[in-house]
Amino acid sequence: MQVLTKRYPKNCLLTAMDRYSATVHNMEQVVMLPSLLQDMQPHAHGHQAQAGAPSFYNYFTMLKAICLDVDHGLQPREEWQVKIAGCEANEAAETEEGKEVLGQLDLEAQFHLHLSSLHHILTHLTLKAEEVTKIYQEITGQDM
Repeated sequence: MQVLTKRYPKNCLLTAMDRYSATVHNMEQVVMLPSLLQDMQPHAHGHQAQAGAPSFYNYFTMLKAICLDVDHGLQPREEWQVKIAGCEANEAAETEEGKEVLGQLDLEAQFHLHLSSLHHILTHLTLKAEEVTKIYQEITGQDM
């Protein structure tokens, strides 16, 4: 199991992202044969899984895909749009398995949307912080 080496405040987004990444990497180390998860459905508090619910294999692949974005940054927008467009093109010929994958992509799409929005906001705030620093340096005569 991976141990978190970075120390951030408890409720910090970076702590949550590091924890998620470490947990998924641990999952990848433990699950040696992901295909064994294909027919396994999650059970909700002792009840049978709902018909059409994603298998643990679907969750495994989704969690790994999201972890790539968390660890390595976002895909270029064009690549993501191609992935979504391909899914929408196949929507008419959907089977039960296709509905599972679509539900998985919905979660991935939501995650990607929120992560890209967060990235945009953080980038904007970084630029603003640089602007404030520059203005302060000009005001105090520390202009470089």
